[in-house]
Amino acid sequence: MTAFLLERAWVDGAVHDDVLVDVVDGRFAQVTPGGSGGERVAGLTLPGLANAHSHAFHRALRGRTQRGQGTFWTWREQMYAVAERLDPDSYHRLARAAYREMVAAGYTSVGEFHYLHHRPDGTRYPEEDAMGSALQHAADDAGIRVRVLDTCYLSGGFGEPLAGAQVRFGDGTAEQWADRADGGPAAIHSVRAVPRDQLHVFRDWAPLHVHLSEQPAENEACLAAYGITPTRLLHEEGLLGPGTTVVHATHLTDDDVRLLGDSRTQVCVTPTTERDLADGIGPARRLHDAGCRVSIGSDSHAVVDPWEELRALEMHERLATHRRGHWTAAELLAVGTAHPALGIDDVGAIAVGQRADLVTLDTRSPRTAGTGADEHTAVFAATAADVVRVVVGGELAYTPDDDEEIGRELDEAIGALWPAP
Repeated sequence: MTAFLLERAWVDGAVHDDVLVDVVDGRFAQVTPGGSGGERVAGLTLPGLANAHSHAFHRALRGRTQRGQGTFWTWREQMYAVAERLDPDSYHRLARAAYREMVAAGYTSVGEFHYLHHRPDGTRYPEEDAMGSALQHAADDAGIRVRVLDTCYLSGGFGEPLAGAQVRFGDGTAEQWADRADGGPAAIHSVRAVPRDQLHVFRDWAPLHVHLSEQPAENEACLAAYGITPTRLLHEEGLLGPGTTVVHATHLTDDDVRLLGDSRTQVCVTPTTERDLADGIGPARRLHDAGCRVSIGSDSHAVVDPWEELRALEMHERLATHRRGHWTAAELLAVGTAHPALGIDDVGAIAVGQRADLVTLDTRSPRTAGTGADEHTAVFAATAADVVRVVVGGELAYTPDDDEEIGRELDEAIGALWPAP
């Protein structure tokens, strides 16, 4: 057994002083506010946060794709150029460093939306899941819990074949993809990447993730192809529900919002990526009020900072509505700890029986000092730089002593993918 005395901690929807937690076999065996004894942990401690949507290889794009002008579609071509260069070894090195950065920011679980399946020419590796295995091993090395969401990606657009870098994403048909995926956590890349007549393969599959209505062009193309929106297409194919998480959901009709809410479909929003790619501001609050559980993701890793993602939910609503006060701090923490989006129901609370994930913030930094050392500090003041300690499943996974090594690993892994200046 390991015992920690948390100076301040978020327990049962409130911040308490001197919370004693006993950890046995990676889970909380006892949680006692106002306790004593154990290893003292200074600062504000929260449950581990969930990164429900990640593309690990996109980390190599930070600081490069932001240059100049363009749209999501021009950014995509730059992304494909990196996708062509990766093999299992280089992907492991890049993902390991990217996942270590996530842990340092306070994420303790990650959903990896994985479609880099095969060799650049589309042929399979001798070990069919070599790229997926590289991600799993990278997460194990980094100390983060991962759900590799094996992604079906069959077409380059409605009625279009895969081309260029996309050929390494494909499996031919949804049935062939399912044989390879073998029942694990899964994703449909988008309704433009999987033909309607193959969507039936994914019914009753959970957890199931899908990019949805990230761009108006996707909606327009879906209407042209099928006469309905992407959301209604998923509804008519029986793919909405609590086991499904739609990602982005930025450009929705009122009917789309109703369908998602009535079905209790989960929604993952990625505010820092959506603004980086000029996607737009989605109706996250309306979706929450309609009945959807909302989660966050770092997506393209233009920013890896859950506190900024959570803060952006509120700030983007303010920009869109010209009003303040859409989300409470407690609601935002519930969004940040939404591990069920990954099919994980026993993480996200400091409570007996839950897995012992703990993220501690410095409450006396230049950013957080004087802000109350409570839930408002976490979501309205702190940044990833204020994370001073992360425990995953009862094991210490990060302290600031790791920062130099994480930076070096990122620099080496990313530098190997780009030509020397």
